[in-house]
Order: sequence, then structure tokens, then C-alpha cells
Amino acid sequence: MMPEVTLVVLLLVTFVADFATSQKIRTLAPTDKRRSWFNPMICLLMFAHILINLFPIETHTVFGGMYIATPAIGVIKTILAFGTLIVLIQSKEWLSRPDTAFKEGEFYLLVIATLLGMNMMVSANHFLLFFLGLEMASVPMACLVAFDKYRHDSAEAGAKFILTATFSSGVMLYGISFIYGAVGTLYFEDIATQLTATPFTILGMVFFFSGLGFKISLVPFHFWTADSYQGAPTTVTGYLSVVSKGAAAFALCTILMKVFAPMVIYWQYMLYIVIVLSITVANLFAIRQTNLKRFMAFSSISQAGYIVLAIVGNSALSVTALSFYVLIYVVANMAVFTIISAVEEHNNGTVMMDSYNGFYQTNPKLAFLMTLALFSLGGIPPFAGMFSKFFIFMAAVQDADLSTSVGAWAYIVLFIALINTVISLYYYLLIVKAMYIKKSENPLPTFKSHTNTKLALAVCTAGVVLFGVCYMVFDWIHAASVAIS
Repeated sequence: MMPEVTLVVLLLVTFVADFATSQKIRTLAPTDKRRSWFNPMICLLMFAHILINLFPIETHTVFGGMYIATPAIGVIKTILAFGTLIVLIQSKEWLSRPDTAFKEGEFYLLVIATLLGMNMMVSANHFLLFFLGLEMASVPMACLVAFDKYRHDSAEAGAKFILTATFSSGVMLYGISFIYGAVGTLYFEDIATQLTATPFTILGMVFFFSGLGFKISLVPFHFWTADSYQGAPTTVTGYLSVVSKGAAAFALCTILMKVFAPMVIYWQYMLYIVIVLSITVANLFAIRQTNLKRFMAFSSISQAGYIVLAIVGNSALSVTALSFYVLIYVVANMAVFTIISAVEEHNNGTVMMDSYNGFYQTNPKLAFLMTLALFSLGGIPPFAGMFSKFFIFMAAVQDADLSTSVGAWAYIVLFIALINTVISLYYYLLIVKAMYIKKSENPLPTFKSHTNTKLALAVCTAGVVLFGVCYMVFDWIHAASVAIS
């Protein structure tokens, strides 16, 4: 349990450091730099956490088999911690505002607590521990969404998030109770050996999937996403869109492939429907958006559909493709949100797409980095997003047999996903068009980005450019996934 242990240590160090200096920061002027050490300390500790847990370990179980650690789980925890590190780095400029500086410690505590819950969730080998981990992640996340309760619509976004999270948790528990009533156990392996496809267990599986579908924001469980993304602080929106989504998607992959393996024929058809709805509906709605945060919300719904597409392959390659896609999605999406946050902080909170007209004229470097990230999200070669989509598509149809209805549907869904990739290219290019082609009489003024913003963008851009062509990254993930197959 080294990842959890190091996160608990990091949580305690953050709490003590904030407690010891919080009274001083409340009395300082906004320009005082006395706590300038706080963010670098947290980032360095998170980086140390990543290094300590970078190399996968052998499979182990603790707490009577309720908790399991495998190489693949270790890899996804490292990816989630890497995404969290980027969030912590780029949050410094936002947390330097007078109305948020005194809450800096609370922000770090909530982020680390959320990551700890996600780690427990993906390591769960028992439905009770899985649910506890899920709630450990969801409750602090609701606080983060409502963090700027006096600015914009943050309080409304937090209320919508917690209400939908509560409802989805109830639906999920209802489904888990059906499964428990059918087999009499909550251990994943024991359920898989006793589970049979009956109306009772199928209904339980559907309820469980529906509850987790809310967390991943799959269609038709996506209605909270755009409002919560728009109202939450931009830094939190980025965290919610990549780290939280990646953890929930990996947990869904593990449980469907491990617990519901005897019912694979049923959940594959269920995934086909949800995937087609998610990528199609989200892409069509994204085209209509004028607010960049709502635009990225529908983009994240579409990306969730692509992530789940890997699961239908039901193999070790599915785990590899999903983990690799989450890694690429982290760097590309966080690059976009880092730029949105920087523009928002320097231009009176503007997040409208029209504001980016002529952005290249005044801020060419940021426009160029935004273009690279959007190209990666759209899957344009040679950026990493193209490779991640290729592996997702390959995993989805790896063992599909066209002579069977399931295999035929797999290829049909893949074809629909390819068509939607073209649609996604169109709406991502709308932002590029605004920055490079559209003219504006009052373009966004030239501004100098914070040092942390530059560092976060450097890390994200390096990932977008290099992760696709550096084969050792994919090999590292694949070796861990094969180890559990």
C-alpha cells in the first residue's frame, strides 16, 4: 500500500504546514510572498510520491483480500498522480488571487484527499471498499467544485455535482445489493465464480453501470457535466475532466472484466449503445457551444466514450489501451485548461470562444501550444492523441469475429467512432480558426504567464509530442497489463 501510505504522509505534511502558517497568511497583503514556498513544497512532495511508486510491484492483497495491488493498478495510480501534479503546478497563479490565497492549503488538502480516494477505488477487490473509495473521492471533489462559491456559478455547480453524485451513488448501491442478494458475497473473485445471467443479476449490473456512468459522464448520464464544468474553477474543471474520469474508467474496466466476466455478452451490447450515444451526442452538442469550459465539457463526454471503447475488447490490450489513452488525455486536456485558466486570470475571467479571435496576434506562443493540444485531442498525427486512438480502436476489435453478431457490432461501433473522430476534428478546429483566422478589433492583450503556468505547459507539451513516439511509455504500460492477464 505504498501509494496510499505516501499520500497519507503528504496529506499530513500539508495539513501541518498550512495549520502552522494559515494565521499569518490571513493578515498579509495580497502581494506578500511569505508563503511562496508552499506550492513548490507540495509539488516536490507529489513528485517524490510519483518516483517512489513509479515501478510496478508484484501482486499483493491485504485486509482479507479486500485490497489488491497489481502492476497495472500501480501504473494507473502513477498516471493519476502525474495528472494531479500538473494540476498542482498550474494552480499557483489562480491560488495567488486575494480571494483564494487564504484557501490555498484547503485546496491542496482536498486534491490529495480526492486522489487518495481514487487510489482506494482502483485497488478495491471488494464492493464495500470500492464504494468507500468512490465516496472518498467524490465528497472532496464536490468541495473543490464549489471552491469559488462567491464567483461565477461555483456554488450552483457544487450543488448540482453533489446532488447528482448522491443520486448516482444510490443507484449504484441498489445495483450492488442486487448482486449481493444473488451470490451472497461482495468479493470480486467470489462473485465471478457464482454469477449467472438472470434478470435479477442483469438488473443489478445495469444499475451499477448507471451509477458509475454518472461519474464518467457517459450519455445518458451526462446532464450535470456542462453546468458543473462551467461553474467550477478552471483548475478544478481540468482536474475533474482528466484525473477523476480516468480513475472511474479504469475501475469500470476492472469490474466489468473481472466481476461480470460471466455476463460479458450482455455488458458488451450495453457498452456499444452507450459509446455510440456518448461520442455522437457530445460531438453534436460541442459544435453549438460558445463557452470554452462548456465546450470542453462536451469534449470530455466524447473522450469518455472513446476511453470506454477499449473495454469492449475484454483483454489485456484493453487495459493497456485504456491506461495509455488516459495518460495522453491528461497531458493534452490539461494543456488546454492551463491556457484557458491563464487567459481567464489575465482578462477578467473571460472564457468565451469569441474572445480568442486573433489570439495568435497578441499571444502567439500560447496559441501555438493550444493548437498542439487540440490536434492531439482530435487525433491528428504525429501527436500522441493519434497513437492513443489507434490503440483504442485496435483493442476494441482485437478478438472480434465478423461471423458473430457481437463481433459485427464491434466493427460497426468502431466505424461510427471513426466518423465521430472527423466531427471532433471540425469542432476542435473552430478554436484554431478563432485564434489564427478570425479577426478582432479588440483581441486579448499580450500578457506574461506565471512561471508555474509555463512549467505546466512545458510538461504537457512534451507529453503531447513525445509520448506517442517514445515506445517505452507504451511498453511500460503494456508490460504491467500483461502481468495480470
